[in-house]
Amino acid sequence: MFLIPDQIIRRLDISQGITAVDFGCGTGHWSIALAKQIGDSGKVYAVDIQKEMLEATKSRAEALGLLNVEVVRGDLDEDNGSGLSSDIADFVLISNVLFQADKREGMVKEAFRVLKSGGEVAIIEWNESDIPIGPPKQLKLKMEDARKMFLESGFVFKDDFPAGEHHYGLLFKKV
Repeated sequence: MFLIPDQIIRRLDISQGITAVDFGCGTGHWSIALAKQIGDSGKVYAVDIQKEMLEATKSRAEALGLLNVEVVRGDLDEDNGSGLSSDIADFVLISNVLFQADKREGMVKEAFRVLKSGGEVAIIEWNESDIPIGPPKQLKLKMEDARKMFLESGFVFKDDFPAGEHHYGLLFKKV
């Protein structure tokens, strides 16, 4: 089974009305699932460096009548790369982005910066299964390395969660 954003977001028990950020939103699958989960009183910031991805996300959200999605162009490899204010978010999602980041630690620090105290960050990354799709094995971020990177950046480990046959999911909290 591959990633099914709606199912995973429901499992994470994300509250209505929160502010969420989707780092590396791509075409918006996760942003849309988050927007549905948090409802009209919430807000989703969909961050990506590629204009085409942001346009696709915006179009999908508008087509579904989701007015709580705001696209933001940002370079998550840079300091303050999301362009968002500090302590703005209750939840950050980083799905299939860390393996391709030039500065993984910088992205983790950016998640920490934008999260409010008590906020959570969920990461979803390719596991080490050997399949013909996805990144080459040498680019995949091992679960132990991801956990260590987040702990060293000040997060507290909260839980792991099922994220499909070829991915793992980890949940951390900013205290």
